[in-house]
Amino acid sequence: MSDFSEVSLLVAFTDFTRFAAQAERLDDAEVARVMDAYYELAGRTVAAAGGRVVKFIGDATLAAFPAEGVDGGVLALLELKDAADRLMTERGWESRLNVKAHFGPVVAGQFGVASDKRYDILGKTVNVTARLDASGVALSVEAFRQLGPAVRQRFKKHTPPVTYIRVEDAHRPGRAMRR
Repeated sequence: MSDFSEVSLLVAFTDFTRFAAQAERLDDAEVARVMDAYYELAGRTVAAAGGRVVKFIGDATLAAFPAEGVDGGVLALLELKDAADRLMTERGWESRLNVKAHFGPVVAGQFGVASDKRYDILGKTVNVTARLDASGVALSVEAFRQLGPAVRQRFKKHTPPVTYIRVEDAHRPGRAMRR
């Protein structure tokens, strides 16, 4: 018997720029301390908005927010971006957090071997999220369309492919602006 269901969620992937380079210059214990501090920050920020960290994999995070909480989820991701960047700056790291979010159906539930099942989300929405191009914060069209007017103002259209990037990230060096 399966212990999973199909639901629509805001799915987010985060990871740090230049993480491998920063990790190479430090001992493993220091990398672990920095990542543990980030995990605590991410977990608190996501949970405060009604979301859930699905998993951490090294410097990457997979998180999900309920369909009725997309605005709060996106605002939490913006808060996480700023707080994580400050954390890395305070630690002397050149790493910055990239955030990608997409909205759509997933299969959510307990997966794994019978003796160690864990909550996970699977499906095309997760794969689309992982493939979004992000330098800073990027939303898919589907995620953007779920937002209320006030939160939408924090983003501008970026093409191709169409994504919505945080206004503050639109003029960062290295990002070619297309109209």
